[in-house]
Amino acid sequence: MNLLFIGDVVGKSGCEFLKNNLYKIKKEHTIDITIANGENSAPGNGITKSSASELISCGVDIVTTGNHAFRRKEIGDIFDKENIIRPANYPDGCIGHGFGIFDYGRYRLAVINLMGTAFMEALDNPFSVVDDILAKIDTPNIIVDFHAEATAEKKALGHYLAGRVTAVLGTHTHVQTADETILLKHTGYITDVGMTGPEDSVLGVTSEDAVKKQRFKTPVFFTESQNPSFLNAVILEIDVKLGICTKIKRLILR
Repeated sequence: MNLLFIGDVVGKSGCEFLKNNLYKIKKEHTIDITIANGENSAPGNGITKSSASELISCGVDIVTTGNHAFRRKEIGDIFDKENIIRPANYPDGCIGHGFGIFDYGRYRLAVINLMGTAFMEALDNPFSVVDDILAKIDTPNIIVDFHAEATAEKKALGHYLAGRVTAVLGTHTHVQTADETILLKHTGYITDVGMTGPEDSVLGVTSEDAVKKQRFKTPVFFTESQNPSFLNAVILEIDVKLGICTKIKRLILR
């Protein structure tokens, strides 16, 4: 099975670029399942019913999120949908669900969404939470989107889950890292998949706005960069009988 995981889709331009290019990517690489992190897919940031629908309609099968999951009032009932997931380590009683198990006939795939706690919200411990989730999953094919700030926390979780899940894929920092590997000859890993949106920007925001914020430390209304977009992703080849990632490859499309 070939799985495409797309880094944080940013705003209108990121959604538009994905819509214009996803079909040919899936065809060229014989993709069976597509997952995208959509927590920044709405204009401004966050995810809305409209931006989630746009991701699904252009060919994304499963949408993961992160710290902006509940940023917008317009989320509606999107987290009631099985294929739109929020981080599992939000406290008990939070709307939505942190993992899903999807049946594709000859194999089943579990997708777990977790959020880091270093330099981020003080959520439940992702290491403990993922242990509880794994006890409930009865398929060897398990993808983890770890939405985290600190590279050390991401690396640690990757090694913690090595041999127990199919892949641990980092999101959130919007900058694709060059450390893709297979841990213990089993678990595909990358510290950050990157982003899909305006390339000449600061994480999708116009550079002028970002510079002003960093230089003067005053509130700044961020606007989405209108420069040409690119797409960051990884492609995983998976042995679905054993749940092993046999190959992980970075993808950048400009």
